[in-house]
Amino acid sequence: TKPADTPPTTAPKGRALEPHELLLHPEAQAGVRMVEWGKFAGDANLSVLVHEMFVATKEVKAGNLGMLERMLAAQAFSLDTMFTNLARQARLQDGLPQIQTLTGLAFKAQAQCRATIEALAEIKNPKAATFVRQANIAHQQQVNNGDAALPAPAPAQLAPPAPDALAGTWKQASEPVPAMRARENPESSKAE
Repeated sequence: TKPADTPPTTAPKGRALEPHELLLHPEAQAGVRMVEWGKFAGDANLSVLVHEMFVATKEVKAGNLGMLERMLAAQAFSLDTMFTNLARQARLQDGLPQIQTLTGLAFKAQAQCRATIEALAEIKNPKAATFVRQANIAHQQQVNNGDAALPAPAPAQLAPPAPDALAGTWKQASEPVPAMRARENPESSKAE
């Protein structure tokens, strides 16, 4: 296998790369796409193009994003030009289907332009990480902001018997007080 940090133009011992070796390098794949889609620039030398792509990707890997910033800025301008051209063409149409198609494409170019500008802004000014602790405002919820291995809370139990201050006897906390009994059964409170 070929190390990933060497240009994908030649194999060891100076032989040409096999197709499967060439396909494993992202720089080679990008070079092939550029040769096919970049015919407007004339015939490009694939080996030189792949080598230049390798140099550029090494720069990015080292942290130099200048080329990517320039690329995004250029793409934003191109997308804005596409939006303007498509919107202008839509204005010149008479049929509704053509107008809808062209304005739809124009708005897609506009949205992609905005997304490209946002990506560029994120590269230039990355958002700082924000750590927010959750607040318990509802009072009836349980919030565990910590160790996930905490044991589950014990089930609720009845309170131990409490002394009846007036009678000096012990009452079970779950027994209703006389006023509650009166509300539940008015006949029984009259008997007491």
